[in-house]
Amino acid sequence: MMQTFEIIATISGIAAVFLQTKENIWAWPLAILSVGISVIIFYSSQLYSDLGLHIVYVFLNIYGWYVWSNHSEVFESVRMTKVMNRRAIFSAIAISILGGLTLGAGMNHYTNADMAYIDACTTSTSLVAQYLLAKKYLQNWLFWIAVDLVAIPLYIYKGLYYFAFLFGVYLVLCIWGYVSWWKNLKMEQMVPDAPV
Repeated sequence: MMQTFEIIATISGIAAVFLQTKENIWAWPLAILSVGISVIIFYSSQLYSDLGLHIVYVFLNIYGWYVWSNHSEVFESVRMTKVMNRRAIFSAIAISILGGLTLGAGMNHYTNADMAYIDACTTSTSLVAQYLLAKKYLQNWLFWIAVDLVAIPLYIYKGLYYFAFLFGVYLVLCIWGYVSWWKNLKMEQMVPDAPV
């Protein structure tokens, strides 16, 4: 049964990230399906930080769906990509690290979580990345790439091979998403503003 859930979460997750790289709003309902199923999987695997993360993801994906749909003239299109300044990037990195250490300490002390600090660091960085994605910051993809590079070996270690495969695909899609959004941003900046 868990393997079936893992397959559904994998397929819907890949479709969601693919549509996000294409800046398509229909990514959000597929993401909600994927993370909702993942809640069950992570509970059974005792990856409690990931469990909590995916519960939060449900709400962040609803928020992302709202933000992208609320700022578009045509439902499928989304607003212009933004770029973070250095201060914002360093702040996001600091939040990821401090959040991971704090959550990891709590999970290590109060639960029987396995790989508590690694799981917590991917969780806190994922929350930062998800927020940046919802706000349509280009750098969201760099945070996702960092998460994928840590999550893949973690899931292999835990025997979650479909999820390891999923995050391998995510890694490729995130690199592609970064390059694609960057190219689109450069093209948007070349187009003059429409007359008022």
